[in-house]
Amino acid sequence: MVKIVGGGLAGCEAAYQLLKRGYEVELYEMRPVKNTAAHKTEGLAELVCSNSLKSEDGTTSQGLLKNEMKLFGSLILECAEVARVPAGGALAVDRVLFSKEIERRLNEFEKFKLVREEVTSIDDNVIIATGPLTSDSLSETILKMTGADKLYFYDAVAPIVTLESVDKDKSFWSARYGKGSDDYLNCPLSKEEYDIFYNALVSAQTVVLKDFEKREIFEGCMPVEVMAKRGVDALRFGPLRPVGIKGENGERYYAVVQLRKEDNYDSLVNLVGFQTNLTFGEQKKVFSLIPALHDAEFVRYGVMHRNTYINSPAVLNESFALKDNPSIFFAGQITGVEGYMESTMSGLIAGINMARYMENKEPLSLPETTLCGSLSRYVSNCRSNFQPMHVSFALLPPLDGKVKKQDRKATYAQRAIDDLTKYLETVKEA
Repeated sequence: MVKIVGGGLAGCEAAYQLLKRGYEVELYEMRPVKNTAAHKTEGLAELVCSNSLKSEDGTTSQGLLKNEMKLFGSLILECAEVARVPAGGALAVDRVLFSKEIERRLNEFEKFKLVREEVTSIDDNVIIATGPLTSDSLSETILKMTGADKLYFYDAVAPIVTLESVDKDKSFWSARYGKGSDDYLNCPLSKEEYDIFYNALVSAQTVVLKDFEKREIFEGCMPVEVMAKRGVDALRFGPLRPVGIKGENGERYYAVVQLRKEDNYDSLVNLVGFQTNLTFGEQKKVFSLIPALHDAEFVRYGVMHRNTYINSPAVLNESFALKDNPSIFFAGQITGVEGYMESTMSGLIAGINMARYMENKEPLSLPETTLCGSLSRYVSNCRSNFQPMHVSFALLPPLDGKVKKQDRKATYAQRAIDDLTKYLETVKEA
């Protein structure tokens, strides 16, 4: 029997990989017995931040990662297909349906047991997938066990508004550059409107952070107000970038806020790129200065919360097992991978490697030409300044020979899929 601690994306994926290989699994999730600062439900695999799992384009790093994971038969990707909502070239899901589908699929296995209680101690044959919101008690246990310094940074969540409260006369559906379907609701601003919004944003009241918290905000989830303070045009080159977006009559805009669907009922949308640490009252006041959102009804305000991760290069190998105890695995954002699919991937690899450990087989050693392999190596072998990491083509070894710039990503992607397919045939894992 394998014990998995944490019912997020990584824990659920790890459970599924073990269950379909015939193992008995107990999945421990402390909610609702003990809640976190960011979760709103007790559902498995709750998406706390965005409802987007990012691009499906196989020539992007996010798309390639999904294609690699499909070769393993990923539960999370299969459930995302069932719960998907329109999002152009991205894979986005109805959060509630997504969570319910994952729990339904896991409960189909007779050897699966879901236990609702907090875990504070760690035994052998366990996968720790408690994510960025690990409880204080378990964090202390992990710290004592690893002997390494505990690291943490702060993450920010974007607000959600009702679609019916968005002014349809001051917004329009379209795709950037006309690519894909019109899945984003665009809320344009003139220069004058942008300046008013910008000045209110940079002077708005935020939740007070301690000095060490200010230093540890993660670059990839920077609050919109922090980004804005980098310069008056920082947002126009970031989440409010107007390039590639035109109105029905070809109008161009000074800045554009994009909204993305949250559910399959077309009732909720989130403010893309608007992670924030503003107080709730300030969020309502400042974001309502966006013309299309002047009467917006907020169903969830943005919040910041602590994300905890371990010093993985000091304590983990590339199989996600402890170097000092190969029967204990870690998975998800607690390992220093950053992003929904990256977390899922680590759970997938940890689950398979736990099965291989129990069968006295060598752990997977994925090709370095794959994103799964390259990120696993980064987590276990980063030599200095270890920081949470997304997948990136920059992690891959150079291509052989000369390849035209416009063909490089497609070539990276094809090489990865070819190499991973051959490798999985060799080790008989899929």
